[in-house]
Amino acid sequence: MAFFGNCDTPGKGVLRTPHEKRGFFKFWEIYGRHMWKLIQVNLLYIVFCIPIITFGPATAALTKVVRNYSQERNVFILHDFVQAFKKNLKQGLVMGIIDIIFVLGFIVSLPYYNMLAKDNTIMYVPYAITLICMLMFYMMHFYIYLMICSTNLKLWQIIKNSFFLVSLGLKQSLWTLLATVLVLMTMYLFLPYTLVIIPFWPISFAVMVVCFNCYPIIRKHVIQPYYDQRGEQNPEFAEPDVETLFEDKAAEEKAPPKSAKSVKHKGKTIS
Repeated sequence: MAFFGNCDTPGKGVLRTPHEKRGFFKFWEIYGRHMWKLIQVNLLYIVFCIPIITFGPATAALTKVVRNYSQERNVFILHDFVQAFKKNLKQGLVMGIIDIIFVLGFIVSLPYYNMLAKDNTIMYVPYAITLICMLMFYMMHFYIYLMICSTNLKLWQIIKNSFFLVSLGLKQSLWTLLATVLVLMTMYLFLPYTLVIIPFWPISFAVMVVCFNCYPIIRKHVIQPYYDQRGEQNPEFAEPDVETLFEDKAAEEKAPPKSAKSVKHKGKTIS
């Protein structure tokens, strides 16, 4: 069973057309090719996160750059990072604030319910519910920041879609959960020695896993249906001699009209 899901097959130079291919070894092939660049991106991300309020836009910028590496697209690290930071500033700031609120809520509520449960076992119910919500919220982030930097959807649509995408790409979501939790646990268990590594490696590596596994799910259920509804060719799949290329914001597509049902998959609707 492959530890990682889908990614695009590299060719000579920078690919303009994605070709799906699965596999653990394909991930490491792509990661090894861009490892030193990803180290630079990790360090750049840390610098942009120094003002904590910029966490959200910096995460969107990091995700955009790493997404392009995972898809074997051309990247100019500083230029692309700064441009993505500016372009996703508003949504990134709002999402960053939401993240901080939820994280603080989980940090307070989980120990609190656990303490109460020692005297009253019924309190394990809200403890378990809170734990499940925390895991779900965490897995939704495999898709949230990817959609922020890849679509023009409104933030509430992105959050709603991410909830459904966790289940639509359940296998990829679970493998990504396992891989990223292993990275986090490794960093935690070997503190304080890992403090030297954190500025250079774990964040960009974890985001690379997310992009490798989960971007194909977004392309399948969010981006491609947009073009299918309009009878248009997805620029991601354009022939090499076609001028239009898939760029940031999914070729600058606009969100479907509110009255339209954009994606249907096994009875679930994603707009």
